[in-house]
Amino acid sequence: MADTSARILNPTVTTPDTQRVVPFLGELYRVRVSGADTGDGFAVLDTEARRGHASPMHVHRNDSEVFLVLSGTLRVVVDGQEHEAGEGSAAVLPAGRPHGFVIVSPTARYLTLHHGPAFERFIAAASGEGDDVPDPARLTAIAAEHGIDIVGPPLLP
Repeated sequence: MADTSARILNPTVTTPDTQRVVPFLGELYRVRVSGADTGDGFAVLDTEARRGHASPMHVHRNDSEVFLVLSGTLRVVVDGQEHEAGEGSAAVLPAGRPHGFVIVSPTARYLTLHHGPAFERFIAAASGEGDDVPDPARLTAIAAEHGIDIVGPPLLP
């Protein structure tokens, strides 16, 4: 029998009215496609943010991540190598590799595709702490519960 655990079994159309918006690290992340929509296969998030918005350096233990830059410019660091990702760029970040990003333009908009729902669930849990920027120790603990290890501070623009 075929494994259907990560297969999309039912068609789903989401709209801005049905998509969840999650405050996280001082910005709003819109969940365009949730893990629940895809049999936990992947999630797609849409973020519009300001200069300086950044993730801490981190490692996804099990899930790969793809950034698709729609406008503006991000600096992405993966495996210690810096890359500029401007409009139209895609950054493919394999699981198990330390990485982070920071917005270096005045604003940017980007989509992230997450292989698996862990990141989506992580930001939902972190935002449920009552503040969209939990203290670093709490953020690290919540991340670890979702298969993400924070390994360094956020990047600076």
